[in-house]
Amino acid sequence: MPSPEGVRGATQADAPETMKILILGAGVVGSTIAERLSREPENEITVVDLDAGILRNVHERMDVRTVAGHASHPGILEHAGAGDADLIAALTGNDEVNMVACQVVHSRYREHEPGGRKRTKIARLRYSHYSRMKALFGPNGLPVDVVITPEDLVTRHVERLIRYPGASQVMEFSEGGALLLSARAFEGSWLVGKTPAALGENDMQGRIAAIYRDGRPQNVNGETPVRDGDEVFFIAAGEHARKLLGALRPEQQQVRNVMVAGGGNIGLKVAESLQSSLQVKLIERSAERAQQVAERLSRVIVLHGDATHEELLIEENIERMDAFVALTEADEANLLAAGLAKRAGCKRVMALANRPAYASLADQMGIDVPISPDQIAVSELLRHMRHGDVVKVHSLRFGRAEAIEGVAHGNAGNGALVGRAVGELALPNGTSVSAIVRSGEMLPLADDTTVRDEDHVILFMTNPRAKAQVEQLFEAGA
Repeated sequence: MPSPEGVRGATQADAPETMKILILGAGVVGSTIAERLSREPENEITVVDLDAGILRNVHERMDVRTVAGHASHPGILEHAGAGDADLIAALTGNDEVNMVACQVVHSRYREHEPGGRKRTKIARLRYSHYSRMKALFGPNGLPVDVVITPEDLVTRHVERLIRYPGASQVMEFSEGGALLLSARAFEGSWLVGKTPAALGENDMQGRIAAIYRDGRPQNVNGETPVRDGDEVFFIAAGEHARKLLGALRPEQQQVRNVMVAGGGNIGLKVAESLQSSLQVKLIERSAERAQQVAERLSRVIVLHGDATHEELLIEENIERMDAFVALTEADEANLLAAGLAKRAGCKRVMALANRPAYASLADQMGIDVPISPDQIAVSELLRHMRHGDVVKVHSLRFGRAEAIEGVAHGNAGNGALVGRAVGELALPNGTSVSAIVRSGEMLPLADDTTVRDEDHVILFMTNPRAKAQVEQLFEAGA
C-alpha cells in the first residue's frame, strides 16, 4: 500500500507547525484517534459524523471542532475545512463512503495542497477484498494514500499471539527484526526475584523495556527486580523471544491444537493462516456458512454448532486444546464462549471484544487475552499521523503508553541521535531506548552503543505526552 510521505518532515525541531486533521466518522476508532491527537497542542482536529448526539459527546470530552453531516458530501467536506487539511482520515463504518470521501477531496482540492505539502488521505476498509484489488488504488485508481484494513490487522495479531503462547501482546518492528512482547510474571518462573541485568548474565539476548506493577510503570534499570504479578514488556530478536518468554511463563507449551469460534471473515482468515502448521477446529453457528468455510479450508475440521454451548466444547475435547480463540461478530458471545472454554480446561483463551469496556470484564472472567480490533487499528493509524521519520507505532495499555520505531538521520554532531551513545541521549522523562536495529539485525544494546545514520531506534514511552519531543528526534537536522 502507498505510504504518506508528505506527513514526515512536516515540522520544525523548534516549534512544530500546526497540523490540520480531518477525521470522518466518530465511531470507536475515529473518536479514539481524535482524543489521542487532540492532546497534542500542534494539532487542529475536526470530526465529521451523521450522529449529532455522538458529536456532542465528542465535543464535551475533547478540544475538537465537530461538523454534523454525511462524510462524503462535497458541501460537508467544504464546511469541515477539507481544503486546508493536511490529513484526511476516513474512518466511518462504510467502506464505500470512506473511498468516495477520499476521491471527492482529491478531485476538488488537489490543486490546493496545504502549505505546499502533500495532503495525506487515509481510508479504513473493513473488508479486505477491496484492499487486495491492486488496480483499485495507485496512480490510475482511487486517490487513497493509505489503506487500513482491521480485518487483516486482527488476523496477523491473533496469529502472533498463538505462535507465542503466554504473551498477552506481540508487536513487530523492523519487518520482524525485533519483537516487543508483554507477559505476566508468575511466581516460580526464572526471572521473578531477579533484575534485568540477569538476562545478560545468563546469555538471554533481549532487553526489558518496561515493568508495570499494580498498573503503574516502574523505573526500570539494571537493579529493578521483577516481582510476581508484574506485567513485563521485553524486546528481542525473533529467535530469542521464546526463551525470554519462558523466563516469565514456566508453564508455557508449544501450541499444536487450536479451536476457533466463528467462521466469519476474521475467523476464516485466522484458521486459514494456521492450518498449514497446526491442528485447527472451527465452530460456526450458521450451517450455510459452515459449509462454505469447510469448502475453503481443506485442512481444518469445521463443525456446525454454537460455541457458547458448553456441552459442545466438552464433546470436542476443549480441555486438550492449547488455545481457544472466539472471533464471532458478537462480543457477548465471544466472552461467554471463551469463559466457558477456560472453565472446561483449555490452557489459553482469547476473545474478540470491540467495546473497550469489555476488556476489563474479560480479565474478571479468566480470559487470558482480550483482542480489540479498534486498538489495533489505532496503532496502525498513529504511525501515519506522526511527524519525523516514524515507521511504526504501537499504542499500549489503552493509550497510556507507546512503543515507537523511528529512523535516525544525520551525521555525528548535527543530529539528535546520530553519533551519540545510548547512555548520553537526552530523552524525555518516561522514555527509554529498547532496541536498535541496524541493516535488519537487532544489536546487543549497552550504554556505550552509538547510534548511526539510518539506524532504526525503538523507544518505549510510559508518558505519551512526550510524543512531540520524541518525534523531533527522528527529523532530519534535529
